Amino acid sequence: MSEFKRPTTSEEFHQNFAQKKPLMNKTEAFYESSRCLFCYDAPCMHACPTEIDIPLFIKQIQTGNVEGAAKSIFDQNWFGNACGKICPTGVLCEGACVYNHQDVKSIEIGRLQNYATDQIIKSGKRIFNPGTDNGRRVAVIGAGPAGISCACELRTMGYTVDIFEAKDKPSGLTVHGTAPYKITNEEVLAEMDFLQEQLDFHINYNSPITSKEQLADLEENYDAIFLGVGLGPTATLGIPGIDKANVIGAVEFVEELRMEQHEIHVPDRVIVLGGGNTAMDAASESARMGASEVILAYRRSRDEMGGYDFEYDLARSAGARGLFNAQPVEIVGNGKATGVKFIKTQSRNGKLEEVAGSEFVLECDLVIKATGQAKLAELFEQIDALQIDRSKRIIVNEATFQTDNPKYFAGGDAVNGGAEVVNGAHDGKAAARGIDQWLNQS
Repeated sequence: MSEFKRPTTSEEFHQNFAQKKPLMNKTEAFYESSRCLFCYDAPCMHACPTEIDIPLFIKQIQTGNVEGAAKSIFDQNWFGNACGKICPTGVLCEGACVYNHQDVKSIEIGRLQNYATDQIIKSGKRIFNPGTDNGRRVAVIGAGPAGISCACELRTMGYTVDIFEAKDKPSGLTVHGTAPYKITNEEVLAEMDFLQEQLDFHINYNSPITSKEQLADLEENYDAIFLGVGLGPTATLGIPGIDKANVIGAVEFVEELRMEQHEIHVPDRVIVLGGGNTAMDAASESARMGASEVILAYRRSRDEMGGYDFEYDLARSAGARGLFNAQPVEIVGNGKATGVKFIKTQSRNGKLEEVAGSEFVLECDLVIKATGQAKLAELFEQIDALQIDRSKRIIVNEATFQTDNPKYFAGGDAVNGGAEVVNGAHDGKAAARGIDQWLNQS
């Protein structure tokens, strides 16, 4: 049973979605940074996909050089502020902290990272400048973590960069698909404004690239093209009734909640189908929006769930409950979803089997399907010589992120199939260097 009351005002919404990693004050940051051992060859640094020099920036905070700390972070990760809040630090940098071997609380690296970058963003101080114009132009498709990071890195090297974004806001799933208790819209967009003011790349909003003609135009007018398109809408679930009213994809649910906040209505009884981190977020958010009963249903066992343990614990603490070894077989209702029909499952010799005669129906007012996201294969197929794998992911050179069509580079979810914001930030930065290397060789 959820303990959250349905929010009716912005203030109530923000109370229900209080930040998991609240901003540190100066005293907290000084104390926390003073606990760091500044390890040689620090494991926390190697656990970070962008390899931020964590001991260095913590030392800079500890000695009062917050601007230097922010620059050390952004030098490696253009989404340094957002990642400080939304990264799964417990399984990355903080999970690798040596204190974990001593029964001592690990350093709060994420919050320290957010502390330093937040200060420089709010100050508006210029710490980066575009490189000298080199006369070359690069088109970036998608203003998500990979696309923005690619653009920032290219600008430091003097490239003119135009980003083409289908939506009306930048940062991709950082603002459209991240749970509100992880980061606020205002924080995400402030970081994007900061980067754009520092490095002066151009974003064309509401400008989806979908046709062969549009791609041909980009190929003619730009020296290279970076694909940072991410993933598409929630993948379909092939069971009867999936198209009924009151059935929504988790990605779409999270985005609507982020944009509309307290103005959307979540009914009393919610069933979330899935076992990944997006399913956990959807369940937790439903409970925080006042749903009295939230069931997180997964076809396999609790131990086989793809989501992080801490995400499941967070959903449970909000009031959601888990239902395991339950395979959805039909959405029931007359035009409108009124329940989900399940069949019990069991694992035998590594294979999932349905238990004959074990069907049951759970009533609900809303079904959220967290069944993964569709790949944008239709776009990829319009690009000559672009190779994709069986899972519809773009195949790239692992070092340069160049595709088999040499003019195109790619990174982020379109390549890895769906990972963290920090992975997208890494890919975009690395691809920018790959673009620079290729253009200076040709």
